[in-house]
Amino acid sequence: MLTPMARRPSKHLRPARPLLSSGFARTETKADGRWLVQAMASDRSVKTYTCPGCGRPVTPGLAHVVVWPAEAPLGQSSAVESRRHWHGTCWNRRR
Repeated sequence: MLTPMARRPSKHLRPARPLLSSGFARTETKADGRWLVQAMASDRSVKTYTCPGCGRPVTPGLAHVVVWPAEAPLGQSSAVESRRHWHGTCWNRRR
């Protein structure tokens, strides 16, 4: 049995993992700035995420996009720490 001290650290305290090499990120400009957008193929999608556009789950096996700011927000060392998984249609609808 693991003691509380033996548990691994919270994912929010660990450094962001690099994305799988399933494609190249493109740059898109929205009303709130420039974003890097990378397509995630359905066979590479293995976890459930919550889409920030609609609040519904992005389920395993569903092709979607991973989006992060082109520049790191204040207080973060890397913009990748801010990446989010979106349904492609939700991201495309965003202005």
